[in-house]
Amino acid sequence: MSKVIEQKKQVVSEIAEKLRDSQSTILVDYRGLDVAEVTELRSQLREAGVEFKVYKNTMTRRAVEEAELTELNDILVGPTAIAFSKDDVVSPAKVLNNFGKEHQALEIKGGVVEGSVATIEQIKELAELPNYEGMVSMLLSVLQAPVRNFAYATKAVAEQKEEQGA
Repeated sequence: MSKVIEQKKQVVSEIAEKLRDSQSTILVDYRGLDVAEVTELRSQLREAGVEFKVYKNTMTRRAVEEAELTELNDILVGPTAIAFSKDDVVSPAKVLNNFGKEHQALEIKGGVVEGSVATIEQIKELAELPNYEGMVSMLLSVLQAPVRNFAYATKAVAEQKEEQGA
């Protein structure tokens, strides 16, 4: 009997560690999805570098308490799958939100973003943000704008002086 308890404690500590180490964690209700749809979802999440697991709610509740995220206990009802992302805050929210638009059976319940419990609305807002590469691209274009404008101004002044000299 104690061997089973030790295994359960190990699973609880594994979940708690993932909750603490992840940049974002999204909890979803996957009732109503067939095997092909769940396989497709897992594939999309795997491509985004997101781990997708199903744990028993009792073990997840204990892990949530261990990780001091007790606000999640209210949403740990019914079948719950958890998406963990260590590297990217936006990826799991984006993949799950887009998949949920195509498959009405998938329902986002809530989650944790950078150590704080997030509501469904916050997760959906997060899903609308561009990914890391998109944000870097936007930053670079903002940084390039003044240099580009200076180059255009310099070229215009040079052309004007050229016309005056001719």
